[in-house]
Amino acid sequence: MVYPREVEVKLGFDVLRQRLHQYCASGLGHREVDGLHFQTDRATIQTQLDEVHATCELLSSGLPFPGGSYEDPQPLLERVMPEGAFLEESQIWSLIQSLGIISQWVTFAAREGERFPALASMIRPVSLPAGFLKELRHPFDDSGKLHDHASPELARLRKRLREEQSRVRKLVDSIFRKSVEQGWVPEGASPTLRDGRMVIPVMAEHKRKLNGFLADESATGQTVFIEPAEVLEGSNEIRDLQHEERREIVRILTRLTDLLRMHAPELSGAYGVLARLELVMAKARLAIDLRATRPMLVNHPELLWREARHPLLIFSLKGKRPVVPLNISLLLSDRMLLVSGPNAGGKSVCLKTVGLIQYMVQCGLLVPVHPDSRVGVFQHLLLDIGDQQSIENDLSTYSSHLRNLAYFLQQANENTLVLLDELGAGTDPNFGGGIAEAILKALLARKAWGIATTHYYNLKLFAERTAGIRNAAMQFDADKLEPLFQLVTGKPGSSFALEIARKTGLPEETLREAEEIIGVELTGLETLLRKVEGEKLDVERLQGELASLRAQAQQQRDRYQRMSDELAAREKEIINRAKAEAAELLAKTNREIEKTIRHIRENKAEKKETKKVRQGLQQLSEKVVVKSQAASGPVGPIKVGEAVRLRGQEVTGRVLSISGDAAEVQFGDLRSSVKLNRLVKSAEAPTAQPAASPGALNLVQKRMGFTPVLDIRGQRAEEVMTVLDQFLDDAIMFGQHELRIIHGKGEGVLRSIVRDRLKRVKEVVAVNDEHADRGGAGVTLVTLK
Repeated sequence: MVYPREVEVKLGFDVLRQRLHQYCASGLGHREVDGLHFQTDRATIQTQLDEVHATCELLSSGLPFPGGSYEDPQPLLERVMPEGAFLEESQIWSLIQSLGIISQWVTFAAREGERFPALASMIRPVSLPAGFLKELRHPFDDSGKLHDHASPELARLRKRLREEQSRVRKLVDSIFRKSVEQGWVPEGASPTLRDGRMVIPVMAEHKRKLNGFLADESATGQTVFIEPAEVLEGSNEIRDLQHEERREIVRILTRLTDLLRMHAPELSGAYGVLARLELVMAKARLAIDLRATRPMLVNHPELLWREARHPLLIFSLKGKRPVVPLNISLLLSDRMLLVSGPNAGGKSVCLKTVGLIQYMVQCGLLVPVHPDSRVGVFQHLLLDIGDQQSIENDLSTYSSHLRNLAYFLQQANENTLVLLDELGAGTDPNFGGGIAEAILKALLARKAWGIATTHYYNLKLFAERTAGIRNAAMQFDADKLEPLFQLVTGKPGSSFALEIARKTGLPEETLREAEEIIGVELTGLETLLRKVEGEKLDVERLQGELASLRAQAQQQRDRYQRMSDELAAREKEIINRAKAEAAELLAKTNREIEKTIRHIRENKAEKKETKKVRQGLQQLSEKVVVKSQAASGPVGPIKVGEAVRLRGQEVTGRVLSISGDAAEVQFGDLRSSVKLNRLVKSAEAPTAQPAASPGALNLVQKRMGFTPVLDIRGQRAEEVMTVLDQFLDDAIMFGQHELRIIHGKGEGVLRSIVRDRLKRVKEVVAVNDEHADRGGAGVTLVTLK
């Protein structure tokens, strides 16, 4: 339950509802937005938050997803139900378009269900019969009209109709030419249609010279339109054929409508899912605009928020200044918070931030808080905010407040969140403060949760001495006399009344007299509060600087640790490689020795053969010596700029600088400080990474540069085919599933070329228009296998 009825207006949720309407594409979505309400079932709320979160991830991923414009199907489904009723071509085509979008979502869920399980779970109930959409779509062409082959009878009738129309047209043209030769026809005129019949425009003074029937005349009466007698029979035949064509079309439409009626329950369920999808899309777009997140939803009432920002302030301050976030907590031990501070310091905004964000969560919307925030579910949300004066009921503002508070005390329990603005204000402060304290005590006794704002000292003392309620203050810069809009829990806030009065220019003498009237004790308490607040600000500033220094130190520590780990890993890799090469060299040497011994034995140690074998061993020995010398490198002191390596290793680096007995060396991407006695000169230059083959590189670059969007606007028809074929080949090769081809609307030439070509590509699964907001018929969406 929420109170009062106009709670959405008081919190500003009506503005967010209007924004959701702007994101909807059809009446389905608008009805879902209108149906948004405060919910109390935690499982339902969690499911809705998960769905919106998954949709935000989808929108941010860059993946193409189903969409498009369509009319509200609900009125059409209602017209289907009476037996014998039929829908017109455009109406059935509208249903086909929306059912096509549903079918695309089903395909998307099957393909991406593991990545977006919440969306897949929402789409899973859709159960359109196999082949249903294909059967419904078959009689229509791409423009949404029944094509000639929708039935054999329709094909026969349209063929005869075209033949008869052609014959009549030729006859009229012949008579028209003769009339022009006779000078009966106004200059620039041509044969036209009147009431579906071919007529010839004739000047009024010659109307009796042309044998025929007067069908119409111009507004001035100077031109009459005559149907020649010779074409009367043909025109009547055309009219008969048109009536027959209409009867056949109605028969086909009735059959298709019967098919829709037969599967009405499945269609109703499918459109219910489409409506939810449209609502979830609208919620996700609002969440992206607000940079909202999915908080942790807990099973019991609780409020532990970090970095909460008022949604409407995010929109109104966008591009001007950032919204100051609030950290707010209501826990089982402290269910209520009493917020105090100066006027225009942000107390009411804090209260409305809590109310609006809690209302949004329980309507299934993501909210602008840190994702680690914890949000509970309340059964009741009770507000007393703003001017409650009622002229109709003869109630003052204070009387209205009291009436609300009386209702709150009747309804409040451990599952109630109460928000009270300027509690006790509007009457004598002594009596108002006393009544307000008694109300807070009663709400605490009922274990209600809530936030109240006030200026009263007795309430601040009550919160300080009473369990279950805490003081909180909106921070204020005492030096600049400016609000900081930051909420600090644990201490009451000062009203800064005297300081603000001094800044506005009240005479000092008047202010001194005011201090005397207020009393030393009260002004001293104000001074103490200001001093504590100033010291707290200084401590927070120092803590912030210390945290920044700690973070920098940790970053440096992590950086050096990564460098050390990388160096150790490379050292191990180099040693292992050296061991492998040494083992290979040793094995090769052993093989040569065994081969030599075998060769000597086979040739019985002949002098000539022995000499030959010794020469082979000498060559192997020279290779080993050369390799060893190359490994040892040049000798002499190491200088800046020289190539060096670590002793016992082969990776070569470049000396950047030398300081004392250490040198800074660049090994590839790693820069390290190494003792000079661990380095030796290297005859090899630092090695670069091996280059990829040109063919592979080109293919990788082409794949990285590929975009699933092709814009052919402004191109000539003969240029389009080459570009389109290359685009489709690349998309198929790179495994793309969704493509967008932008051709514009114009006269539809490029669109027809694209659609005709796509029909001949076997990898194309579906072809649709884009959503009206994203180009409509000027953009073709292509789904590939």
